[in-house]
Amino acid sequence: MGNPAGVKRNFAALEQRRLRAATLLTHGVHQSEVARRVEVSPQSVSRWAQQLGEGGRRSLRQAGRAGRRSRLTQKQLERIEKALPRGPEALGYETNLWTSQRIAHLIEREFGIQYHPGHVWRILRRLGWSCQRPAGRARERDEAAIRRWKRQRWPELKKTPKDGGKPSSSSTKAD
Repeated sequence: MGNPAGVKRNFAALEQRRLRAATLLTHGVHQSEVARRVEVSPQSVSRWAQQLGEGGRRSLRQAGRAGRRSRLTQKQLERIEKALPRGPEALGYETNLWTSQRIAHLIEREFGIQYHPGHVWRILRRLGWSCQRPAGRARERDEAAIRRWKRQRWPELKKTPKDGGKPSSSSTKAD
């Protein structure tokens, strides 16, 4: 099931819920009643009761974080964040366009840690960067001429409704 996109789990609140259930269980409250009070499934309460019996309240404490630990430290992430504004040209690339492969190359060159380019976006998202696509515009583009055309020529070409003052025959339109 999981959480909706972008919603992080509150591990402290989850631990408090488990410990509240443990208190109720130790006071002799039936498992189904504990499930109703702490708003979880009876299966969860059953699992917690088993853990409580085997390892005590300590076994219900939070395990810490979920998932695999990052191979990059916080300082390394900060160094990446400082390197990104310098642009890929600083790494010797011809264009000023960051790609996931180029960022993976940056990470490998700086820290000796290999990341698959398909996973680099997770690091960028953690740093607050988002995916951008460059605007595909011709180098010969003349912005002044485009503005002039939009102001002068486009209104002449734009279609306008003829006889805008005629009443509608539709019964749903107001007079």
